[in-house]
This record gives sequence, structure tokens and C-alpha cells, in this order.
Amino acid sequence: MRDILKNSRNNYFLSEKNTIILLISMYLAGIIGLRWDITREVFKFLVPFNLIFTAFVVVFFHKNWNKYFVFFIVFTVFAGFFVEVLGVETGKIFGKYHYQTTLGIKILQVPPIIGLNWLVLIYVVGVFCASFDTKIMQNKIIQIVLGASVMTFLDFLIEPIAIKYHFWAWDEPQIPLQNYVAWWFISCFLLIIFRYLPFEKNNKIAIVVLLLQFLFFLALNLI
Repeated sequence: MRDILKNSRNNYFLSEKNTIILLISMYLAGIIGLRWDITREVFKFLVPFNLIFTAFVVVFFHKNWNKYFVFFIVFTVFAGFFVEVLGVETGKIFGKYHYQTTLGIKILQVPPIIGLNWLVLIYVVGVFCASFDTKIMQNKIIQIVLGASVMTFLDFLIEPIAIKYHFWAWDEPQIPLQNYVAWWFISCFLLIIFRYLPFEKNNKIAIVVLLLQFLFFLALNLI
């Protein structure tokens, strides 16, 4: 399996450079497509496929797979999904909200793809925080706290867009502060798993994806 992934990554058409160009093109098309009335519904339909492709890309370019990385993938996907199930069912984690249609089919009132979204965000943020060379940033606790803060700020950018394009909706007039507090603590927990499991934390594509996520949601908030 490792040799197959290594050989695939060395293939010209699946190179890091070509993948970065493709990702930039996809996210730019998404910004334009969601903003134009004539193409909005098509691009809303494509949102789950974008998430699946992004998840595939970040794990595809992960180096040196081992059993700990596989555990991280499985655990994060299921933890992300089931915390959302509890959140929707009880309203006591993030506040009272429900998922709408854009993220696709739902199981237990939650689109399964939301687990992939948690995986992508935790992974790319974790890799970003592990990439700093300074002594203070090599401290695992600082990386986890910074990562949870980055996750929460990203959620702050995501929320208005998610509501506007029918990813989910809040049952309250305003997004509750509880949502951001919960995001921070859940992110901390998942980043602890990421940081302390012994697998490679270096992935150039992951950092590109994080940057594109920020630019994508920032652009949609501003234009």
C-alpha cells in the first residue's frame, strides 16, 4: 500500500504542483459559481463532491502511512460525525440547529460527509501548527491551543456562508456563543489525538488546503 501511494504521488499527473493548481482552480470556481445566481444551485450540488475530493487529496499526499494515522482518520471521522449527531439531537453542544440540503443525504439528521469535514480541518490545521520551526511553537500544548483557535476563527468565517447556502440553519436568531466555545474544546480534543499519535506531520498540500479554505470563506463573506 505504501509503495502504491508513493509511486502514485510521483506520477506527473498526480504531482503536488498539478494538484495545487487543480485545488486553486476548484476553489476559485466555487467562489464564482456560488456568487452567480445562474450557477448557484449547480455549485451547491457540487459542495459534497468538493469535500470528498479535498479529503482524498490531503490523505493521498500524507507521507509514511502507519496504523496510528489510519486510527486518526477513522476516529476523527466518526467522532466528528457523532458529536454533530448529539449536537443536533440535544441542542446542548453547539446550540439548537439543524442540517439542510446542501451537504447531501443525512443519517440520524446529520450528513455523513460532515465527519470528513472535521477530518480535513483538524488535519490541515494540525499540519499547519506543526510546521513552525521556532522553539516555542514546537511545544505540543501551544500547537494544540493555537490550532483550536485557528479552527474556531475558521468556523467564524464558515457560519454565515453555511447559513446563506443552506448547509445548516440555527433555530435561534443569532449564532450562539456556545457554538464557538464547543468548537474550540472539541478541536482541542481532536488536535490532542493528532499531535500525540506518532505519525508524520508534514504535508505541503494540507497547508495549501488550509489557506484555500480561509480565502474561500473570506471571499464569500466579503463579496
